[in-house]
Amino acid sequence: MRIKVIPVVPLFLLVLVLAGAGCLGTRSLPVNQTSPPSMLVDYHRTGGVASLNDRLVIFNNGVAVISGGSTSTEISLNATDLALISVLFNESAFSQLQANYPAPRQSPDIMTYTVSYMGKTVTAQDTDIPPSLGTIIDKLNSILGSAGTQKSTYPTLGISP
Repeated sequence: MRIKVIPVVPLFLLVLVLAGAGCLGTRSLPVNQTSPPSMLVDYHRTGGVASLNDRLVIFNNGVAVISGGSTSTEISLNATDLALISVLFNESAFSQLQANYPAPRQSPDIMTYTVSYMGKTVTAQDTDIPPSLGTIIDKLNSILGSAGTQKSTYPTLGISP
């Protein structure tokens, strides 16, 4: 009586080679560690006799985007400007302000200002703006006014947030 021996060794070697074939020479691509900029200030002013609808968004990397009408303008703020904006918000005790300062009497010509900074949003209207918020609004309006003298203008689709 004869017993057949199955050639197990060549079969084992074949399985071992096929299993390891996918692991040879593989390299992982480097991952970009930079995070996208975060929003520092979001300012929106609407209304008034001219029916303004302007928005200013300042990012922590110094890029500021100004939109109004049918255009959007990007400007660059330097580190000193960003530091001054932070100081302005801190000195004005922005975090202690109420969420709303509505005008005692409504009118179609009243301006409405909405300012967001560090997770807090404050909305005020022309006739009821606390002095500390007025200082912030004046500074943000001056940045809006500087848009014509800075970087570049892009057409927009007229979509408002």
